[in-house]
Amino acid sequence: MSLSEFSIIEEFFTSKSNAGLCPIVGIGDDCAVLDVPADKQLAVSTDTLVEGVHFLPKSDPELLGHKVLAVNLSDLAAMGATPAWASLAITLPSIDKAWLSLFSKGFFSLAKRHSLQLIGGDTTRGPLSITVNIMGLLPKHQRLTRAGAQLGDGIYVSGFIGNAGLGLKNARAGGFDARDKDLLSYLKPNPKITLGQALLNVASSCIDISDGLSADLNHILKASGVGATVWHEELPLTHSVRQNIEEVGDVLWPYSTGDDYELCFTMPDAAYKGIQEKLAPYQISKIGVIERQKGLRIKMATGEVATLNKGYDHFNVE
Repeated sequence: MSLSEFSIIEEFFTSKSNAGLCPIVGIGDDCAVLDVPADKQLAVSTDTLVEGVHFLPKSDPELLGHKVLAVNLSDLAAMGATPAWASLAITLPSIDKAWLSLFSKGFFSLAKRHSLQLIGGDTTRGPLSITVNIMGLLPKHQRLTRAGAQLGDGIYVSGFIGNAGLGLKNARAGGFDARDKDLLSYLKPNPKITLGQALLNVASSCIDISDGLSADLNHILKASGVGATVWHEELPLTHSVRQNIEEVGDVLWPYSTGDDYELCFTMPDAAYKGIQEKLAPYQISKIGVIERQKGLRIKMATGEVATLNKGYDHFNVE
């Protein structure tokens, strides 16, 4: 490890990583050492974001710092876990102190909000890419997973679908407008940590919507050994997304866009009614039902049914 690498860690990451549950040994040693409380279990997830694939070249570093952590926090949300620790590995083309200062500001602002402690990582030279390994805590024997959806369960989503996909489209068009809510949906997602926690012991399955609603809902269906029908008219869409559907002439477009980072979950209707008031702040919509027949069907208001399973695939990008 070079002196410059030590300097990067010391200046931009070590002094700011003091929020949340402290490790026994943290940044500055060969490994971090963690003490997991006896009544808890550990949830772990890793995501890599690569420039030009997961974020646009020359992205705002403060917003990027937020997003790389937010997408990992969303994985914890999908399991119902409480954030605890993270490690961060950055590959940089060069040392840019202004960029690093803004990136760490965005990262630690979100980390502090969720009481997350940075416990280690790595820096190296090369094309810009960022990897976060995140860890959260769950009560013993409790978790949300993709498996467990049962026949007759309702299918629910939080928030709105397609805005981040539209935001990416706007970002590619150039420029930045802080008033563009779709653009901010893409650049600054809000992980649904408290919603995931509220769904523990209630939802039969859960996943975060990262690669597109159709792809991610299909993950639930496959893991649970079931099928589903989604009622298109019940899909929560904003005016801007509806406008884009008309412009592109593709009513199924919102199902295959990624980066929503909302939660999609299933549960019996009676269970939902029992916590409906508790879930009110999360803008929950029932969009379909779990069925015996395998596959995902989208039912239009006209009665027409489309079969859909496509979402974002890193190795099959047209």
